[in-house]
Amino acid sequence: MEYRLTDFLPTTKKELELRGWDEVDIILFSADAYIDHPSFGAAVIGRVLEAAGYRVAIVPQPDWHGDYRDFKKLGRPRLFFGIAPGCMDSMVNKYTANRRLRSEDAYSPDGRHDLRPEYPTIVYSKILRQLFPDVPIVLGGIEASLRRLTHYDYWQDSLRPCILCDAPADLIIYGMGEKPIIEIARRLEKGAEIRNEEIKDIPQTVYLSDDIIPADDDILLHTHDECLRDKRCQAENFRHIEEQSNMMHAHRLIQPLHGQQEKHKGPYVVVNPPYPPMTTAEIDACYDLPYTRVPHPKYKDKRIPAYEMIRHSVNIHRGCFGGCAFCTISAHQGKFISCRSKESILKEVRQVMQMNDFKGYLSDLGGPSANMYGMHGRNINACEKCKRPSCIHPQVCPNLDTNHSRLLEIYRAVDALPGIKKSFIGSGVRYDLLLYKSKDDAANRAAQEYTRELIARHVSGRLKVAPEHTSDRVLNLMRKPSFGQFYEFKRLFDRICQENGLRQQLIPYFISSHPGCTEADMKELADITRKMGYRLEQVQDFTPTPMTVSTEMFYTGYNPYTLEPISTAKTQKEKLAQRQYFFWYKDGGQSQASHSGQSGHSEHSGYSGHSAHYPHANPRTKPHREESPKEKRRRNRGHS
Repeated sequence: MEYRLTDFLPTTKKELELRGWDEVDIILFSADAYIDHPSFGAAVIGRVLEAAGYRVAIVPQPDWHGDYRDFKKLGRPRLFFGIAPGCMDSMVNKYTANRRLRSEDAYSPDGRHDLRPEYPTIVYSKILRQLFPDVPIVLGGIEASLRRLTHYDYWQDSLRPCILCDAPADLIIYGMGEKPIIEIARRLEKGAEIRNEEIKDIPQTVYLSDDIIPADDDILLHTHDECLRDKRCQAENFRHIEEQSNMMHAHRLIQPLHGQQEKHKGPYVVVNPPYPPMTTAEIDACYDLPYTRVPHPKYKDKRIPAYEMIRHSVNIHRGCFGGCAFCTISAHQGKFISCRSKESILKEVRQVMQMNDFKGYLSDLGGPSANMYGMHGRNINACEKCKRPSCIHPQVCPNLDTNHSRLLEIYRAVDALPGIKKSFIGSGVRYDLLLYKSKDDAANRAAQEYTRELIARHVSGRLKVAPEHTSDRVLNLMRKPSFGQFYEFKRLFDRICQENGLRQQLIPYFISSHPGCTEADMKELADITRKMGYRLEQVQDFTPTPMTVSTEMFYTGYNPYTLEPISTAKTQKEKLAQRQYFFWYKDGGQSQASHSGQSGHSEHSGYSGHSAHYPHANPRTKPHREESPKEKRRRNRGHS
């Protein structure tokens, strides 16, 4: 299917002229290539604003060197600039756990490395503030979202304050930004001043204030200076931050930057509570917008790796209640599941079927976790009071409805469409949900039925799951189930494959150097997996990223929930010593360990699951996995 330039959001002066526009209301600056697809945050925000009646333009990957012509070419917007630093954190996107340059930038044409700066949120903000000092600047995306309060920066190896202290912008929108961005646009349209109090009550936003009086139900965090002096203060802060990120009715968070002699004098970082989870009607409205689902024509004949992964996939829900300690999904999307309707999903599948290169195979019908669609608490009143960051750790909440029936209904409706040969599940599957035995017999039967159908009909040769480790002590720190459950699921997988005459593989993901993990734990992992017949490929070295429990343990040396001391491998020597146990079958592991980050899947920065599945925080890689040499050879032969 061919598209015209006017089918995309305009990116140049010429494209504005084709629409007959002499000015725009909002200009978005994106550090990713412009792909007009609901898996990419800048496209989603642009289309949502367009549907609300605003004239929106997007400048993808502007040149931040020289005369800043890319920042000036569309002029001054009538309302504000929006900065979308990319679906993946810029530093995770650029560097491995060993701080080495990755082989390619998955969100740039032909994987080029030179099209995005480090910390684009800060770089773009400074340029725009210099060029247009009076125009409001609104930050969004995962880079700003996860840096909304004091956070540890692994690449600078330092504790940093809220990113608004470095990026001269007015507001941060954290999390999935459709609702707050529309409210900001509406208030500015009515003449509100972005630096005045009249706009600072918008949910899911963050701002700096010099003078604020905390309300009784606000949570006052330790100051940034206190966190610099005492790592225990940072650990204590994080527990509040994570709990409020996952509550249905959260409290406002206030963090003074410095200790004050005079009470109630700033500067303060103020984090407003988030909007409620999106309803099915609201999330359908976002996905049903007129996306072309393809890269902008300027990228003709160029390969954009992240797009290649998701072009024939469909995301069916948002949110994840797994609460994995190393994952940022719940900090950005929250733990409550927002589901698309069957009608909306089928509509998008039919769009995929119209693509010129579609051969009948959907690469993924999933989400942040593949099998959480339709799940929620039975007693919503209990959920409204709950502070647990995970609904399934340390054990599955008895209030959680784990019925897989609605998900099976989606799979079967998609597979019944003429022209669909197979729909594969490429997102991560939580096998602990499949093995869980609840008091609801119908839910247990549905889990058994789903497991059989998943393995027999929706696996493309290899099903990837994430036990992450073999040590139950380390797994408890990761908020993952006991490795015994992986044994149980593997037996089930092998039996179903045998009964159906299928030669399929179960591929486990593992992490080294996670807080609390020792060399002895890694040796045990190597021994156990070797005896199971595995030569591990999908492996990673833990990478600390802002706003995860694991990162707080790495930096502070404390478990934020118990304040128990936790030791961690931190130096390159310590990390490589752990990583080498993955590769006992290659020169004793030494040669492979020296290439940390270049084999298997990428660091658990929290972008687990397809990046495309978390638009404004996401695109959809798993998170961003380096290709193996075999995969590169296949892709170069045209079989990617």
